[in-house]
Amino acid sequence: MNHFIDTACVNPWRNLALEELLFERSLEGVCLYLWQNQNTVVIGRNQNAWKECRVEALEAAGGRLARRSSGGGAVFHDLGNLNFTFLTPRPAYDLHRQLGVVIAAVRSLGIEAGFTGRNDIVAANGSKFSGNAFRYSNQVGMHHGTILVDVDMSKLSAYLMPSKAKLAAKGVESVRSRVCNLTEFVPGLTVATVRGAVAAAFEAEYGKPALLREEDLDQAILEEKERKYSSWEWRMGSSPACDLELEERFPWGGVALQLALSQGQVREATVYSDAMDEAFILRIPEALRGVRFAPADLAEAILTLGGPEAEDLAAWLRALEV
Repeated sequence: MNHFIDTACVNPWRNLALEELLFERSLEGVCLYLWQNQNTVVIGRNQNAWKECRVEALEAAGGRLARRSSGGGAVFHDLGNLNFTFLTPRPAYDLHRQLGVVIAAVRSLGIEAGFTGRNDIVAANGSKFSGNAFRYSNQVGMHHGTILVDVDMSKLSAYLMPSKAKLAAKGVESVRSRVCNLTEFVPGLTVATVRGAVAAAFEAEYGKPALLREEDLDQAILEEKERKYSSWEWRMGSSPACDLELEERFPWGGVALQLALSQGQVREATVYSDAMDEAFILRIPEALRGVRFAPADLAEAILTLGGPEAEDLAAWLRALEV
């Protein structure tokens, strides 16, 4: 049985807690969750909050910083934005089918759209109105994203500060110049209308779902998870002493390695990244811990993680002059 859940809550920490509870509950069938955050910057699981967001300016304006459980980059949410989350059993996970629901919804409103790059849905003019990110367990696949309907672009520019390398890689000069609102194509379009279109497209693709309510879920666990997502430790992360920081950008995302050294070895490693594969990034610190601080040794340690991202990182580390 497929499920649909919609919430009027605009607290990002509560909404992310609900999302994680759905992820861990492993519902039968495909679940679509629609939600909104008010005046919020949401950063990826492995990003450095201080480098991605003007935190003091955001909080001075009554905004909130949140960190999600998936990889990818920072985004700004206000009530002109709609968030969606697909949660599916791993065998049923089908990214193109899930994206097709969002694209069909937008096309039903008279706006041509398509999927491009590693995680973007764009309008016919190439401007991005939806960024997507992903998380997986052995049992569940999660795909979530934004739909910019009528977002305050001045706040988006004011609070987000992506690296110059990231912008240069996309061939643009500012975070604002590469995104668009759907109201640019359909003046007067509302989030409520888009919400209805997404729900209708989901039903057309997957069949009529069973309605799920927040109160149907374990409230004690939900509140425990909300405390986690609202905590300083989760949102801001630890800031360990660092002797050396190395940064590079790859086609799959940027990486910043902060290394604490002792007697010629890596004592601790902290990794920040907007890479989509959050699990790969989380494995890097342990792979580097205790390794001799020499380019070849660092590269060999990374290669043990396997995969094309590891090969790219190893090639970069091997070429370092230290």
